Amino acid sequence: MATPEAQRRWREKNRLVKSQLNVMAKKVTHEGLVDVAKTFGLHGKAEAVAFCAFVVRALKQKGERDASTYLYLDALKAGFKRDRDTFSP
Repeated sequence: MATPEAQRRWREKNRLVKSQLNVMAKKVTHEGLVDVAKTFGLHGKAEAVAFCAFVVRALKQKGERDASTYLYLDALKAGFKRDRDTFSP
């Protein structure tokens, strides 16, 4: 864990472009992020979170023009909501 001084320096340096995200998540989520990072050659879980957000935005944009993508994303959303207890903290 970073020292308070290191955290303060990081916040000062990045205050206009980044914000710190501390998230409590179940082990299955952490394991999934590690797997995403390994599969796609990313630098750890933080970059995996950014990549997942990027992919969802891309699918959402494609779904606005493509019905099958929209339906696929809608099915993923329904599956997550159905099994929310497995993934949510």
